[in-house]
Amino acid sequence: MENGDRSAAGAGAVGSAGSLGLRVGQAVFSSASLLFMSVGVEFFSYTAFCFLVTIMGLVIPWSCTLAMIDVYSVLVGCPLRVPGVMAIVAVGDSVLSILAFAAACSSAAVIDLLLQFHGSQCSPRFCGRYQLSAMMAFLAWFLTAASALFNFWFVASL
Repeated sequence: MENGDRSAAGAGAVGSAGSLGLRVGQAVFSSASLLFMSVGVEFFSYTAFCFLVTIMGLVIPWSCTLAMIDVYSVLVGCPLRVPGVMAIVAVGDSVLSILAFAAACSSAAVIDLLLQFHGSQCSPRFCGRYQLSAMMAFLAWFLTAASALFNFWFVASL
């Protein structure tokens, strides 16, 4: 593979400015999802909401840790290009992506079910926060899936 192709594959891989943007977005959206779900809301009554809180609680430190690596790599100008580490990051991103998608989907399904009972099971204030939390979880999932794809693409090009 030519150098131009390799740099294109690494555009969103760990150690690049693109990866830093994806990681910051993941951390922001997963933190927002976690906050909308857990602050002042009794989410623990529903297993899907507990699952969402758990997964977003895993995405936050994963994204923040890799964002710190990205900041260091961008500032020093030495991107991370160790095949074993890149494979671990790609697998970690893909696992968290699948879990985040499952958590967002299950939460959205429970919210839809609660709303079908015409609000008798959920006050409008709580349901609105649940919906915002699920939306933020979907956005975090989208960015995590993009990171996984970029990293798998880069690992394949090594």
